[in-house]
Amino acid sequence: MNKPLRALIIEDSEDDTLLLLNHLRRKGYDVTYERVETSETMEASINQYKWDIILSDHSMPHFSSFDALRLMKRRGFDLPFIIRNM
Repeated sequence: MNKPLRALIIEDSEDDTLLLLNHLRRKGYDVTYERVETSETMEASINQYKWDIILSDHSMPHFSSFDALRLMKRRGFDLPFIIRNM
């Protein structure tokens, strides 16, 4: 039986997102996810859903993992935040 995982993915590449999801699924996770690329869409997503983990690309054209961490800190969220450099 696969382990459920609700993941907010901060990523500007759909291909990289699909690679990440494929890896998680091979490791036994049943992933429910949303992909966001901006602070506005991240904030809307964390207001709307309860996430187990945030997986963030380090650098994107208009948003970075540091921006996302600042947003989480400002909002008082306490959940695992993994920065990936793909």
